[in-house]
Amino acid sequence: MAQKLIDIQEQKLALQQRLTQQQLMFVRMLEMPITEFEQSVQAEIDDNPALEVTAEDPEAFSSQDSFEGAEGTESQDDLYGEEARQSALDEALENIGRDDEMPEAEQIRSSNYNNADYEEIVYGETKSFYDSLKEQMAETELTEEQAEMMEYLIGSLDNDGLLRKPIDAIADELAVYNNIYVSEDELNKVLAILQGFDPAGIGARSLQECLLLQIARKPKTVMQEMMTKVISKHFDSFMSNNWDKIVTQMQLDESTANSVREEILKLNPKPGAALGETEGINLQQITPDFIIDTADDGTITFTINRGNVPDLYISPSFTEMLKDYKSDGAKMSRSQKEALLYASQKVERARNYIEAIKQRYKTLYTTMKVIIDMQKDFFRSGDESDLKPMVLKDVAQRTGLDISTISRVSMMKYAQTRWGMFRLRHFFSEGVKTNDGEEISAKKIKATLKELIENEDKRHPMNDDALSRELKRKGHGIARRTVAKYREQMGIPTARLRKE
Repeated sequence: MAQKLIDIQEQKLALQQRLTQQQLMFVRMLEMPITEFEQSVQAEIDDNPALEVTAEDPEAFSSQDSFEGAEGTESQDDLYGEEARQSALDEALENIGRDDEMPEAEQIRSSNYNNADYEEIVYGETKSFYDSLKEQMAETELTEEQAEMMEYLIGSLDNDGLLRKPIDAIADELAVYNNIYVSEDELNKVLAILQGFDPAGIGARSLQECLLLQIARKPKTVMQEMMTKVISKHFDSFMSNNWDKIVTQMQLDESTANSVREEILKLNPKPGAALGETEGINLQQITPDFIIDTADDGTITFTINRGNVPDLYISPSFTEMLKDYKSDGAKMSRSQKEALLYASQKVERARNYIEAIKQRYKTLYTTMKVIIDMQKDFFRSGDESDLKPMVLKDVAQRTGLDISTISRVSMMKYAQTRWGMFRLRHFFSEGVKTNDGEEISAKKIKATLKELIENEDKRHPMNDDALSRELKRKGHGIARRTVAKYREQMGIPTARLRKE
């Protein structure tokens, strides 16, 4: 009885482990942009001889089964002839026991993808904001848990490359959505690693910290010490452009004060923009994950870009071998049993991999369908002010998916629209309650605020109170402190610093 109970517990444990591995495979696959996904699939085809890209059996279990909504590419020719496939099988059987784990990100990136046109079109000469940070992350020694935290932190950065969300809130989200329970101290340690990435200032939690991080990387000189002192001890005076007060308190002469001021003004208040600018230049070189088309009559349709990913099938060579061995199981030798185990593992992995691909396509389709439905006004007009308030939770509720799933879908993917190429995160924006009780997109308010500042009289620029009043006249009644918050997020200085 006791032995039977132990066997049941072991079976349950094995089932839980298998489910966890399947879920992990899906999660990794889901967050990949199309370029990385193509390389991952190619690496899996090379590694698992039980996978084929052409079906010899019309009833074969394929990655195309039971999926609707995303248009795919035509089937490609078989990568291996039957003789080559059998040779690969024979060679694999001679090397039973080699590691069967998923290829790591470093292996995927370094895999040989022999297509010069592909390299040129997709990668160009620069990388996108998130791609660059993920690449630096892959070169950093992190534990599995730290890597999860790092990915979440990178996904939480705003377009300026700053981390506006409090650390305690991120810790709560990791626990609720990712089942990762970490302390704020552990998160801060990972954040410190992120803040060591390039460009300097990435991952800062405020403009002050952003400037200090950049100054800290400069050579240890008297100038660097003075710059640090200005930003750390006299930041309010600096932001108000009150250099007379700084000169008095630091006892500087006019020439030294001017030199310090010039050096500080060379710092970048929006480090993410350093990557964002190159990203904007090379948007035509980025492969979109979604193609969204808006017809003249306002009809919106979309497809999922499958790129060079072929339909995958289970190899008949392996399935037939399994049938032969199982039908003659009692007479099998030890080597035949080992071969049966190997083939069984490869077929099971291939089946799970194909299922994960189908689940990826279905999840991408479901998510984008809801995003388009919620932001249809923007996709019809291309006007930023038509973007509605929409956060991850809104999409999760409509799709029935977990918030962490929506976050992974939207983290590093792009959509090609009639109005240009956009990151999926572009379509998300927090809602702001106006004084009239109306909820409006923060993006819309920022666009209006930016327009007001661009068109103001530079001899008499508007302070935050005046900007708040102007926004209210345009129907966006928000408090002065909210105006100051958005102005700082956009890297726009105070009225005193804008004066010409």
